[in-house]
Amino acid sequence: MVERLVPDGLWELFHRVVPVALVRPEGGGRRRYGDREVLAAVLFVATSGCTWRQTLEVFGPSWSTVYRRFTEWSQARVWAKLHRLVLDEPGARGDLDWSRCAIDSVNMRALKGDLTGRNPVDRGKFGSKIRLITDRTGMPLSVGISGASLHDSQALEPLVRGIPPIRSRRGPRRRRPAKLYADKAYDNRHLRQWLRSRHITPRIARKGIESSERLGRHRWTIERTMSWLAGCRRLHRRYERKADHFLAFAGIAATLICYRRLAR
Repeated sequence: MVERLVPDGLWELFHRVVPVALVRPEGGGRRRYGDREVLAAVLFVATSGCTWRQTLEVFGPSWSTVYRRFTEWSQARVWAKLHRLVLDEPGARGDLDWSRCAIDSVNMRALKGDLTGRNPVDRGKFGSKIRLITDRTGMPLSVGISGASLHDSQALEPLVRGIPPIRSRRGPRRRRPAKLYADKAYDNRHLRQWLRSRHITPRIARKGIESSERLGRHRWTIERTMSWLAGCRRLHRRYERKADHFLAFAGIAATLICYRRLAR
């Protein structure tokens, strides 16, 4: 099961970003479980949606060890580094299409924790939003989270800045798309000016002027990527109190989407 959840290709990439384990100079103590077994257990929790205590014993380490290692890796931003490393592979081959990108968000029900807010549709329910920017083919380039009450227009700038420098087939690393497609929620003059200042052409539907169906011909890829997030069942509802843990699971889901596209 470990080899199925963590293939050799994914393990080689993860091994390049995982922090080196500290060795006790005095020796002794319990034997440290391998990172590959712990990573397999983390991916099992992410994809199955089970609790930490329901982690299968077949992986070896206890659930507390898996959770503790997951916390350490999240604080070290391992998942963001792994996501960037996975994106470098298709970027170097020229498989990433920077001609037009799209931005969107999806709301998740949240029981408690940081970065939560009242759902704009149903003010009686709290939730969090997962925000994505994808390339033309639907590959997630930038991932972020926020409370459900945060307006979409306020999340555009930090999400665009969050696109990592990705290898390109020729020339330096790239992190700016040529065009950015968005729906009417992002219709703001300041955002249009800010995108143009970064040499990004805004393609944002105007309220009361343009129909969302016109941009839907280009934004269907990000809608498909949002549906792929359902493969990470841990994201169906937010159970994590800490925002960085919820962001870690969103980063894991984006990494798995990119890796499966890469392994085709």
